[in-house]
Amino acid sequence: MSEDYQKWFKEKQQKLGAIDCYSAGVTPEGLAEQLGVDVSEIVKLNFNENLFVDRSKQVPLMKQLAEEIDLRMYPEDEEAKLREKLTGYLGVSADCIAISNAGDELIDRIVRLFIEKGDVAVSPTPTFAIPRLCVKRQEGEYVTVPLTAGFQLDVEGMLSQFNDKTRLLYICSPNNPTSNQMRPEDIEKLVKAFPGIVILDEAYGEFADYSFIPRLSEFSNMVILRTFSKAFGLAMLRLGYAVANPPLAKVIREKAPLPYPVSGFTIRMGVKILENMDIMRQAVSGLVAEREKFILALNQIEGVEAFPSQADFILINTKKPADETYTALLKRGIMLKKWGKLLQYDNCFRVTVGLPEMNQKLIRALKEIMSESS
Repeated sequence: MSEDYQKWFKEKQQKLGAIDCYSAGVTPEGLAEQLGVDVSEIVKLNFNENLFVDRSKQVPLMKQLAEEIDLRMYPEDEEAKLREKLTGYLGVSADCIAISNAGDELIDRIVRLFIEKGDVAVSPTPTFAIPRLCVKRQEGEYVTVPLTAGFQLDVEGMLSQFNDKTRLLYICSPNNPTSNQMRPEDIEKLVKAFPGIVILDEAYGEFADYSFIPRLSEFSNMVILRTFSKAFGLAMLRLGYAVANPPLAKVIREKAPLPYPVSGFTIRMGVKILENMDIMRQAVSGLVAEREKFILALNQIEGVEAFPSQADFILINTKKPADETYTALLKRGIMLKKWGKLLQYDNCFRVTVGLPEMNQKLIRALKEIMSESS
């Protein structure tokens, strides 16, 4: 091994070491092993997965695919078929759509296309972390503006950050982790003023009150992200898509990915689920109804505040320290996403809207934990 290589690799390690890494944290299997219980006893409410999707209806579709597809062949026409199927669902033409391996890969793709060393990206905070990681890897600057006390966009604060170096604006609505949608007039004002590409992340759009997709033609610089992971319950397959005006969608579709970036099985499953829309619609309806009951029940626990939600998760704040509550929940086999301090709230958690029996276990546990002396 040459000295030149060692020097170069050490420098590269140091540079990459400054970039945060995404970590999933403890897994259900790992927690079950720690507690000495079966993994089926773990209540997993930390990843915003949609368990209201009827798995008994998914399985026959997967079996059909196993009979229909030939794994020896490349998926040459599969993306075009999915884009065409999405036109009926979205009400836009196929040339407005780009298919990807979930929304995360689309964020990475867009950042690689439009951010160079020294460019600036702007986003509110707190929000989804992946855009920041991607921008940092491109040696760009990531500027954040805190949300208001009501979890809305600080429009004037964000406008003040726009200049001739700002090339990317990221807005998540409904926002992760605050679970609320941003006011559409605020988004509109920011998009029209921004001198670069705007990513509007609507990963949780099916659970919310409105979408910007019907207004797509008004904004030439907007890319709307959607996913099959949440409302459609295909998180395991990592299927997502972008919706943008044709010239921008064409760049995203053609100029970044490697050949056949998404598996044919994944794409065909997306087609299947779009042909069986009742599976998604029933799941979303059931989840939203449970969400409202869950919020009400959480707010009846002394020491817990649950905020309104337009996503498949709920933000809560507890009177007890987040670390203490988190540890106590893990000992009971319950997994939440711990956020800690979030704006003016000190002990925040993001809670997936689980099935009723899962939510009841959390409610009972929080009642016990909040009533215990520290």
